[in-house]
Amino acid sequence: MNDQPTPALPLGDHERYEQLAAFLSDTELRGIAAVGDRLVEAVGGPALLPDRKVMVAYGGGKDSTYVVAFVRAVQLHLQLTHGRTFVLRVANMRHAGVPLAVMENIHRVYDALGLLDDERAELLTIDHTEIRRFRVDLPLPERLVDLNRLDVLMNGHRSAGDGRPTFCNSCNLAVADFYGRAAWWQGGVDVIMTGDSRREQALYSAWILRLAKASGIDVEECRRMGFQGLLTALRGIGDAYFRELFGADREAEIAERSVSTGDRSMQPEFVSIYDMVSYRVHDHWDLIVDFLGFRFDDLAFSFTESDCANPTLMAHLRGLRAQYAEGRTYEAGIAEYLELAETMMRKKEMPDNLIRLALSRYDSPAKQAERRELAAAYARDVFGLSEDSLVAMVFSPFTDEGARLEAFVATCHPEMTGRTDRLHAALRGEAGTDEAAEWLEKVSALSMTDLRTLYRSALVDFTASQSMMSRVRAGDPHKAQVKTVDPATGLPVLELISGR
Repeated sequence: MNDQPTPALPLGDHERYEQLAAFLSDTELRGIAAVGDRLVEAVGGPALLPDRKVMVAYGGGKDSTYVVAFVRAVQLHLQLTHGRTFVLRVANMRHAGVPLAVMENIHRVYDALGLLDDERAELLTIDHTEIRRFRVDLPLPERLVDLNRLDVLMNGHRSAGDGRPTFCNSCNLAVADFYGRAAWWQGGVDVIMTGDSRREQALYSAWILRLAKASGIDVEECRRMGFQGLLTALRGIGDAYFRELFGADREAEIAERSVSTGDRSMQPEFVSIYDMVSYRVHDHWDLIVDFLGFRFDDLAFSFTESDCANPTLMAHLRGLRAQYAEGRTYEAGIAEYLELAETMMRKKEMPDNLIRLALSRYDSPAKQAERRELAAAYARDVFGLSEDSLVAMVFSPFTDEGARLEAFVATCHPEMTGRTDRLHAALRGEAGTDEAAEWLEKVSALSMTDLRTLYRSALVDFTASQSMMSRVRAGDPHKAQVKTVDPATGLPVLELISGR
């Protein structure tokens, strides 16, 4: 007698759709039918559906999880209604800030939706230039980690560790590159489904084109080119940004970060589902958590993000800056970041239970110490950065020809007091300074080439618009004023900081 359990048979399309539909409202079901009708009309009739591809960009967070589920429902609805349907391409982008828990969430979502073994699904993981079939345990390419670490350090030193410039500027340009690669890979896609409203898309496009125009890019030509033109504008912005960050002579670094602009022969159409759904996660909590198996992991769920651990490091950097660069306490910096984070979470209409969960991780001295250790371990394990390197970044001692180098050494490395002349000489590239150069590289985790670039560069003034970094942050909504203390006078002031 065979006591082994009989394997469950794969669900058919009807059963899968009914299972999914049970978690959707009547409004959402009508939206699914309406999107399906629009797709049929756009492709020229149901007979042509199997030759069409629809793409969803999947970050692995709660919002994009809902979009994947919605578009899967559209795919199944068309199959049941017309006996044929489109191919669904789901592409997820990774960077060093994406922990394994996000890939595990994605795997559970794909499994619940029946996508893992469906021939009508292309599940792609895009690690910068490397495109592979999704697998939950795909290793992150070492070159991508190296690239992300260098960008964090160079951006962080120019911005004294401010959250968005440090972690998001380069990443946002990488997202544009991801769209170009994912949308045009192997013949491209016909439609890109998005959860962004048409208004959001229009505002984002207008901001990009304004930034592009200020960078000397022909925006009228970009407008005529549609989606590819937007990527072309972003490519120009990115090239200007990285020339400013690394120096105009660093062609290899600039080229490696250049935004992919796709093939003009195919222009995918954007279709928004925004008006057909509610984006408040508590309106479809049962679908996301109970049916799709989404888990709000300790690292992956960081303040406003549910697919990236970098906001945990943003808070940590604020604490380190307060403690070391400003002579206050780590806890004071954390309190300031929490003030920003709560503002951001409420602006995004996150449910109260998730806001409480995010903030409760810091609600006692013991928990703050625990989060500090977790953030330090994350920086070390993911980016290969020690606390010394993070402190150097928030102090920004190398920019402006080392204007803050002496204060940095006195505060953080008193054993080097009296040797700052040798450090300056090494940063200027003078001969006979190998020992000083070795110490600088060890403390900063940067090469002397990059340190000398910083030495020739200025700490960004975010109240002015001379630099690309300041222009980018000026148009970034993810910032707010927080109550802090002027370290020079000890008086209370408001400071505009950014983060997630």
